[in-house]
Amino acid sequence: MGIDAYVVEVETHMERNMPSFNIVGLPDNAVRESRERVVAAMKSSAYPYVHQRRITINLAPADIKKEGSSYDLPIAIGMLAAQGDVKNETILDNYILVGELALDGSVRPVHGALPIAITAGEKKFKGLILPDENAREASMGDPGLDVIPVGHLTDVVNFLNGRLQIAPYKSDFKKIFAHGGSSLLDFSDVKGQEHAKRALEVAAAGGHNIIMIGPPGSGKTMLAKRFATILPPLTLEESIEATKIHSVSGNLSADDGLITQRPFRAPHHTISDAALVGGGKYPRPGEVSLAHHGVLFLDELPEFKKNVLEVMRQPMEDGKVTIARAALSLTYPAKFMLVAAMNPCPCGYYGDSSRSCSCAPPQIQRYLARVSGPLLDRIDIHIDVPAVNFKQMSSDRTGETSAQIRERVQKARDIQLQRFKNEGHIYSNAHMQSREIRKYCKTGAEGMELLKTAITRLGLSARAYDRILKVARTIADLENSAEITAGHISEAIQYRALDRDIWQ
Repeated sequence: MGIDAYVVEVETHMERNMPSFNIVGLPDNAVRESRERVVAAMKSSAYPYVHQRRITINLAPADIKKEGSSYDLPIAIGMLAAQGDVKNETILDNYILVGELALDGSVRPVHGALPIAITAGEKKFKGLILPDENAREASMGDPGLDVIPVGHLTDVVNFLNGRLQIAPYKSDFKKIFAHGGSSLLDFSDVKGQEHAKRALEVAAAGGHNIIMIGPPGSGKTMLAKRFATILPPLTLEESIEATKIHSVSGNLSADDGLITQRPFRAPHHTISDAALVGGGKYPRPGEVSLAHHGVLFLDELPEFKKNVLEVMRQPMEDGKVTIARAALSLTYPAKFMLVAAMNPCPCGYYGDSSRSCSCAPPQIQRYLARVSGPLLDRIDIHIDVPAVNFKQMSSDRTGETSAQIRERVQKARDIQLQRFKNEGHIYSNAHMQSREIRKYCKTGAEGMELLKTAITRLGLSARAYDRILKVARTIADLENSAEITAGHISEAIQYRALDRDIWQ
């Protein structure tokens, strides 16, 4: 349920009566269809199926909706135990069983193995019997849990009867986590765009959302794809939480037992609101949850449907998504950093020195108005990304590597963690509210005068005031400065491109 698992007890009752096979306990269609898979798997595995019986399978607790094919294996084992093919029934109390059965009796993988393994460990079960393909993922859960990988229904029966010894699958997830996290992408690949690189460094250091405005081909997507490489490495707790989300959504392959790199999600602008924030008949995580502890990149931001962008406001504010349905309400975590990109106008060349813009001012206004004020209000940094000239493109000079930038970002984040250690809900400058801004973002008379000039003369909006102070606090942290100076304020003002008169 959501990204957490709960225990379902599969009860099997058989009696001599008119033959029937019923599954109760709010099963969905996939669970109901397990009748045919289970019977075929039993026959293919040479286990007798008693036809002249009334069979009732109850999935308890009966008031919670059951979905998916993972109940096939426990239903089959329950029936075999009732028929006497599983001799030692008490051993079943020690194990959780999950798996989909093929018609030939082989066991197929299921979704959500990691959350199931974590819950099995918390409930003090001895072990978890599940498909081979899920073993690596499940082994990342409780180290005290025996993960028993199986490939066929007969393997499970022989194991439970003591005729087959299966060694528990073990993997050192701490070692896997320590050696993961490398990426082929690097900031040193990007030619020029030093101003944009600096803005992305500030965004990473303070956890700020950022939007880049520039013509096609200026490198916005290239920069965005490398943004995750300068973020602080995932902690073990963050890695497990992100893995749980990808596990329940079915996006985790058998080879990826643990997510060790910060997720990067880049949905197309034709995406629906349910696909972005999550939903469906049985709610699944959306892109904002799959980007948890990572980056959500929205390219061509004005091309997204307005209702799609508006539903993103709540997860950006709360760090979670609540999906309410008539039968249940689920909450998925969604703490992500938003990186957005857009053209300055419909044709993309407004303000470009090398190409002329063909758009009329009303067209530009309508184009920019597709992104609402409340959404922009949650984006701290707006930067211009101009086209790269030939001299920069052909230069052999390489910029700083992602590792060098990430080192400075990590130091700034450490300063923030120390600053907010008693605040409880705040871990970076971007999450400060008005009270914290007044407490931690004080500046001198020169800085306040500069802010006054920005608000009154440069046409910056009132909502930009708090954003400038938060970004200035991050710039000061990058320089290990306890005080916010006029220089920090000046740089922060440059990161409010969409608030200037030129865009109004």
